[in-house]
Amino acid sequence: MNKIIVPIFILSAVLFCGQSRSGEDAKGSRSYSDYEKPKSCASCHTSIYRQWRQAMMSQSFTHHWDEIEYFDLAVEHAKKDPSMKEAVDGCNGCHAPLAYLAGDLPPPRPAEGSRANEGVSCDLCHTIIDVEGDPPVNYSWVSVPGRTKYGSKPGLESPHHITEYNEIFTRTELCGSCHNEKNPFGIWVKSTQIEWREGPYSKEGVKCFDCHMPKAKGRSAKMAEEGMVAQHIFLGAHSPAKLRGAIEISMHTLEPEVPYDGTAVIKVELFNAKAGHKVPTGSVEDRILWLELAAVDQDGRKYNIPVDRKGFEGEEYTIGSDELAYRDMGIPLGDTDFEGVPREEVPIGSRIFRMPYLDENGIMTIMQWNTRKLGVDYRIGPRETVIETYSWTMPEDIAFGKVTITATLNYRKLVKPVAEFLNVPADESEIDMINQTSTEIVVYD
Repeated sequence: MNKIIVPIFILSAVLFCGQSRSGEDAKGSRSYSDYEKPKSCASCHTSIYRQWRQAMMSQSFTHHWDEIEYFDLAVEHAKKDPSMKEAVDGCNGCHAPLAYLAGDLPPPRPAEGSRANEGVSCDLCHTIIDVEGDPPVNYSWVSVPGRTKYGSKPGLESPHHITEYNEIFTRTELCGSCHNEKNPFGIWVKSTQIEWREGPYSKEGVKCFDCHMPKAKGRSAKMAEEGMVAQHIFLGAHSPAKLRGAIEISMHTLEPEVPYDGTAVIKVELFNAKAGHKVPTGSVEDRILWLELAAVDQDGRKYNIPVDRKGFEGEEYTIGSDELAYRDMGIPLGDTDFEGVPREEVPIGSRIFRMPYLDENGIMTIMQWNTRKLGVDYRIGPRETVIETYSWTMPEDIAFGKVTITATLNYRKLVKPVAEFLNVPADESEIDMINQTSTEIVVYD
């Protein structure tokens, strides 16, 4: 396993503080009291604290879907199958790292108010001295708590702590230590930093934090001089502003006029103009991005237009259907007769951009720790353009005259049937419209 080289003064800190560990070796190696509470940072770093407090970093353990998925599915699964316990404990290595380091596993539920609720806290991140692995994976960060805090700027001083520059804060490996993940079966269930590394932005030096922690003029602390400060906002899948326009879409028909008994051929171009990784990314077992094509004729009748099949292996998972899936949720729920829930609940025939996660029976799962195989990867890569074709035979009841065709690209953070079945608050499965465009044809006699 390769290791990123760090300065000698950091290595001496490791020796002084005792053996420092990463990944599974770090479980139970620290205590909660080793780390400062985020509120202790707020008095000096007020703006940064408030940004973090509203970001998903602070909600990585308390967020409603994370709580339901972890306690109702993962923890219960480990109770029924003890071989899953190590992987289920490992969820906390990124979602509740202080609890993982303290060996407080599983942590108390968020309602109990333990320090697990701090999520990915200020002191956890700024006591990281190294990241192990190439590529980094499964909370492979190394944390050395204490008075010294590490960051990306050299020469800073603080009245409260020692501040040291560490190169790791300029490298995407820091992000990859949690945004790359392998499950117990060796499946890459998250690979966002790897997707970035293999894409065009890494070659141009555009890094994760350039987009997710953009810099602006300001002060990092009340007593600091003005300069360029990384905003601790971490905008991503839960930010409508980040989602809007992530994929640009355009559309044209091959012929502007179509006879009433003819076929209109429509092409939609989708361009990933914004994201440095594939879309969707991260928890791809949960996410769903789909393209709807609908037509409205002169009399107001609406028609759903299904996508043309391309014929690649596994394409059935990328076209909206009424099939059932997610049957393995019955394991943690103790229901051996559970038949699953609808796979996606989008208009039948819509094109879906996803990578299905499959259980041991080859059925789609949202339980990433139980994933045995990945299906076809039909997502949109950075700066990639995908073209979808629709061959629409005119319906018998189509009205003569103008027909407006609208393409809408929609996104859900969690497939709706799963959200409803597990009583996840509705905001997690609400539709975020990414983009929309329209064109017209004329139907003639």
